[in-house]
Order: sequence, then structure tokens, then C-alpha cells
Amino acid sequence: MRYVALLRGINVNPATAVAMADLKALLERLGHGNVRTHLRSGNALFTADGDSEPIAAAIERGLQEELGLSTTVILRTAEQLRGVVERNPLEVRDPARFAVVFLTRPPDREGLASIDPAVYAPEEMRVGKRELYVYFPDGLRRPKLPPLLEKQSAGPATMRNWNTVTRLLTLAEDL
Repeated sequence: MRYVALLRGINVNPATAVAMADLKALLERLGHGNVRTHLRSGNALFTADGDSEPIAAAIERGLQEELGLSTTVILRTAEQLRGVVERNPLEVRDPARFAVVFLTRPPDREGLASIDPAVYAPEEMRVGKRELYVYFPDGLRRPKLPPLLEKQSAGPATMRNWNTVTRLLTLAEDL
């Protein structure tokens, strides 16, 4: 199975610094094949046998034990990532300002529906299966939506811009 690992909050400050070479080595020690990293924001691709939950848990343990880093690892198969891209309900006007929020669990649709879009306009959001699609026309300097989403979140999440999502899909399908 081809997997994409999305690590939450990697390399956003000195306390979360991880060299991608160290991440790659850790994944290889865990027995994963064809390991490759992408960018410094905690993206890795690899092949592995088994279900995503135990694989993600093993990576989280390895990060803690070997690198002293406590973080959430969200996995998607190449096929699941293809679905994320194909089901995108919003127009991608600027891929650098368009993002996908990957969730560990299905979203709380009721809670998200309770957020008045006028509160975060001109930003836009649509709910997917285990992701949220968001557009930040004014960029990510002071977005209104992420703090509101955190309050409604059913668990950890991590965000990637559209350029990264589509590049990860290409890399995953080429593994």
C-alpha cells in the first residue's frame, strides 16, 4: 500500500524541528519501503503493509522515542488522497491560498454548520469526508477560520496548501 504521512506542526519553530533525513531514516527503521520526504513541513511517502491506524501510531511512538517529538501523524493512502483531490467542492483560484485540512476523524458536520460564514468571510470552507477544504483569499497572515475550526474539531488536524496536496498525490502515485 502506498501511504502519505502528514505530520502535524513540524518545523514551525525550533521545538518542533525535524530533519527530513531523520524522518526518512525513522520510517525506514520501522520497515517501510520506498521512503521519500517532501518539503520541510512533515510530509513523507512510503509503502507499507497493514492498516493506517497502527502504522500512524508506530510512527508517532518512533518520533517520540527517537527524536523526542510528540506530534500527530495523519495517514492517507494514495487512493484516498486521489479522492480528496477529485472531491474538491471549491474552485481553486489560487493554489497557494487554497488548503485542505486533514482530520484524524470524520468532521463534526453539525458543529461546523453552526459556524456562521459571515464570521469568517471572505474565507470559504466546505466539508469533505475526513477533510475540510478552505480558501483564504487574503492569505494566511491573520486568517479567521482556523481558530473557529479548532473549537469545532473532533481531534487533531493538519493543513496543507493545494500545491502541496497535488504534488504529494503525484509523488504517491509514482511510488
